[in-house]
Amino acid sequence: MRYTLSKTIVFVGLMGAGKTAVGRLVAQELGVAFVDSDEEIVKAANMSITEIFQRDGEAFFRQKESQILDRLLDGPPCILSTGGGVYMKEENRALISKKGMALWLRVDLNLLWKRVKNKNTRPLLQVADPKAKLTELHTERTPYYAKADLIVDSEINISLDDMTEKCINSLLNNPLSGVSKEE
Repeated sequence: MRYTLSKTIVFVGLMGAGKTAVGRLVAQELGVAFVDSDEEIVKAANMSITEIFQRDGEAFFRQKESQILDRLLDGPPCILSTGGGVYMKEENRALISKKGMALWLRVDLNLLWKRVKNKNTRPLLQVADPKAKLTELHTERTPYYAKADLIVDSEINISLDDMTEKCINSLLNNPLSGVSKEE
């Protein structure tokens, strides 16, 4: 099966939603590039996201994140995984709407916690009570993520392959996604 992608599909959602894992597989299945905006920021800064947060603060990081997003959306259509905070900024949502399409990987809070609780690579969770912080982020960000063009729900025991198929079917069933099958 061959597919055509006419615009970038931007995966949004909280840390642990599967934006990178599922995004890579969706890109592979569609035969397009996979790009991770956090990896692009790390390359540009030549330091980890944790180091950027520690040295320059979250506001600086968010500014760089918006610049990278704009640059990536001007590139060839791809599957783009973004950091969890990207979609909070109105200017980023507007950019994504204008140049691509947002797909929210919606995941239950308990499943998110299960996925991230043992990882020390999440700067926003480097606090005394990381579960409370994740709960706060989930509550704060859900209304923004709900503005995405497409919403694909994850489930507790869904495989990566099944989640990939679910995303592709959602894209194919939405005429605005820019994804189509070539016969």
